[in-house]
Amino acid sequence: MGNEQQDQGKFEQMRGTVKEAIGDATDNERMQYEGEFDKAKGNVREGVGDVQEGLDDARREIEDEADDATR
Repeated sequence: MGNEQQDQGKFEQMRGTVKEAIGDATDNERMQYEGEFDKAKGNVREGVGDVQEGLDDARREIEDEADDATR
């Protein structure tokens, strides 16, 4: 299950791939660069989402262990 950052990152990567392909097909360097930028931005956003997910998982584990310890 992905979080919002991961989902947005994947969307930006997909959008970048499409822009880059259109730029390649039309020999439009600006579109190619925009596509590359969107893909890079998407990779970063997805990475942030991965970190958030890891932190949420760790928090849940700690909470579960604390609940088990109080029983």
